[in-house]
Amino acid sequence: MSISTYQMEFNGEVLERGFWLYVWEITQGLEVHLYVGRTGDSSSAHASSPFNRIGQHLDFRKNAKGNSLAKRLEEVQVDPIKSKFRMLALGPFFPEQEDFEAHKPYRDQMATFEFELTRYLKNQGHNVLGTHYKGMAVKADHLEEVKTKVMAFLGNEIS
Repeated sequence: MSISTYQMEFNGEVLERGFWLYVWEITQGLEVHLYVGRTGDSSSAHASSPFNRIGQHLDFRKNAKGNSLAKRLEEVQVDPIKSKFRMLALGPFFPEQEDFEAHKPYRDQMATFEFELTRYLKNQGHNVLGTHYKGMAVKADHLEEVKTKVMAFLGNEIS
């Protein structure tokens, strides 16, 4: 028997709850897919950490909840076991809020960051999985900073 070993390393700051934006790069052979997501629930006042979202996104059970990345990979016939995953987390942009009314404006801003980043990446020729919706306006300089950091993660210059 041959036992495989794997390593994981992360900065503990990624455990902080709040409103985060994240980008997954999933590679299977020569195929590369991106997935853009955010923390900050649409249906409750919760805003988890990106680390927490990793396990939810990669839950491939048929009855799993919150696993939109797994569903998108299945749609494009990507075998997660044969894939390489990288994730960039940006944030937290805002802290988790006490109640749903306070939560909504931050959730909507994060939805716009998610939408605009996805649109930008697609315009740059990247294959981005999923559907994203615009929430409300965000500051242009913040969006430019997000784009710059994501493009650096992907090994590209911003254009």
